[in-house]
Amino acid sequence: MPSYENLKNIDPEIFAVIEREMQRQKEGLELIASENYVSSAVLEAMGSVLTNKYSEGYPGKRYYGGNEIIDQAETLAVDRAKKLFGAEHVNVQPLSGSPANLAVYMALLKPGDKVLGFSLDQGGHLSHGHPLNFSGLLYTIVPYFVKRDTEVIDMDEVEEIALREKPKMILAGFSAYSRSMDWPRFKAIADKIGAYTFADIAHVAGLIAGGELESPVPYFDVVSTTTHKTLRGPRGAMIMCKEAFAKAIDKSVFPGVQGGPHDHINAAKAVAFGEALQPEFKTYSQQVIKNARALAKALQESGYRVISGGTDNHIVLVDMFGSKQITGKEAEAALEKVNISVNKNMIPYDTRKPLDPSGIRLGTPAMTTRGLREKDMASVAQFIDEALLNKDLDTKLDDLKNDVKEFSLKFPVPGID
Repeated sequence: MPSYENLKNIDPEIFAVIEREMQRQKEGLELIASENYVSSAVLEAMGSVLTNKYSEGYPGKRYYGGNEIIDQAETLAVDRAKKLFGAEHVNVQPLSGSPANLAVYMALLKPGDKVLGFSLDQGGHLSHGHPLNFSGLLYTIVPYFVKRDTEVIDMDEVEEIALREKPKMILAGFSAYSRSMDWPRFKAIADKIGAYTFADIAHVAGLIAGGELESPVPYFDVVSTTTHKTLRGPRGAMIMCKEAFAKAIDKSVFPGVQGGPHDHINAAKAVAFGEALQPEFKTYSQQVIKNARALAKALQESGYRVISGGTDNHIVLVDMFGSKQITGKEAEAALEKVNISVNKNMIPYDTRKPLDPSGIRLGTPAMTTRGLREKDMASVAQFIDEALLNKDLDTKLDDLKNDVKEFSLKFPVPGID
């Protein structure tokens, strides 16, 4: 754990905020599917002197002097990402997931072009076509959905829509979908209409890197991902593509969408990719999925309906309103009182509003990093159930908060403990 002595002396207010957040992370259960804990090595890279440098451009072709060493760090990140995912070309400069996706749209499409994307209210992402997002504002979005009975993407329907609408690009990816994606089928459909293929693997990149889920990289023209979530790196993103699209992607990232990259973050990405190349990361990826399935099973045994009946990845989407007549907003608030972090979430064909939906989204990457196993997920499910059963009883919730704290402190947090 860093000492933070200089920060403590120079800005005690911010130091106090960091201390409180460290305490919260240690004493609580982090079940937000898009969150994780980075290693001490990743933290150190993020806090390094590399943050002092400006380096618009790419290795060997910078618009500022003094970048010889920065080039080495970025090249390491690129080379490790290529090895990790088997990608022909990698750009590690995108600052976050949505800017990375914007760069892909700009590289492949013109405003107004038609895109086939997974509907947000079914499990997609804002940048896959929401009308208030750049994607929905600049492009013509045609959505695809899950089947009502199985709550799994209907690939036959995807093909029917694609053949009818003939989009210029097909986008496959999600933020709240617990099943595997059929990358080869998406590619086959796109080939029938001559469409570009774009996969957003932000949520499952770590599980793909660990060899636990099939990769779209061999099939798709372009693949984007964030570098946190299951990949367990710093907040940021990257784009992988076939060599044929390399120049267009690089030009779209810089100068199309961004100026200078964040060199300290790119170095931290290199560290995280190096960690993901180690054998123990595969073990971690396997355990993430085992834990998600154990959590889903335990919740089902307590009477909660899990969307699609289970999970193939790290996400467990739960129909709270249909199961217990508790809204997603109520569930999130009750669990927050006992230091369990989740997020309210719409479920497929939800009849409730986005800010007060029927479901909650749970994920196991962070708690797996702390060392929880299947038997521990049963305890987590019990905490969730008890909190929701007693959501209006503050005394009960206070006692449960202490139980959650005692349980959580058994599992160390990287970078803190």
